[in-house]
Amino acid sequence: MVMAMIHAVEPIGGGRLTRRQSWRYWGNWVNLSTPLGMLVSRIGGARVRRGPRGLYLAEGYRPRFPYASAFTIGNVVITSRSWDELLAANPALLLHEERHSTQYLACLGLPFFPLYGLAMVWSLVRTRSVALGNPFERDAGLGAGGYL
Repeated sequence: MVMAMIHAVEPIGGGRLTRRQSWRYWGNWVNLSTPLGMLVSRIGGARVRRGPRGLYLAEGYRPRFPYASAFTIGNVVITSRSWDELLAANPALLLHEERHSTQYLACLGLPFFPLYGLAMVWSLVRTRSVALGNPFERDAGLGAGGYL
C-alpha cells in the first residue's frame, strides 16, 4: 500500500545499494520514519519517485511549513520545487539531506523530531540561528545545506 504512494518509480542514478545504504533503507522503513515521510509527502501533494542511494525524492510539496528548500523524513527527501532545479542550484544538497536520513536511523526513527527540536532551540540560544549551532545540521554539512 505504501509503495502505491510512489507515482513514478524511475530511479535516478540506479545501481545496487551498499551494505550501509541498505541498512539505512530498511531500518528507516522499520522505525516508521520512511512511511511517515511518504504520508507527509502524499498529504502535501508531492510526487514521489525513487532517487539514488535508497532515497525517495518528493517534489511539488504544497504546504509552506517547514520553511526550507528541502527537508527529510526517513528516506524521503521533500521539496516544494523540482529536484532538477534544486540540484542544478546546489548539487551538494542531496548529500546533506541523505545525511539527515542516516540521522533518522541513528535516532531510531521518530525520536529524531524532539531531538532535532531541542537542537534547534540550543542553536538559537547560542548562535541566534536554528542551524549554525545545531549538531544535526553541522553533521550534515552546513554549506551543503545552504546555511553558509
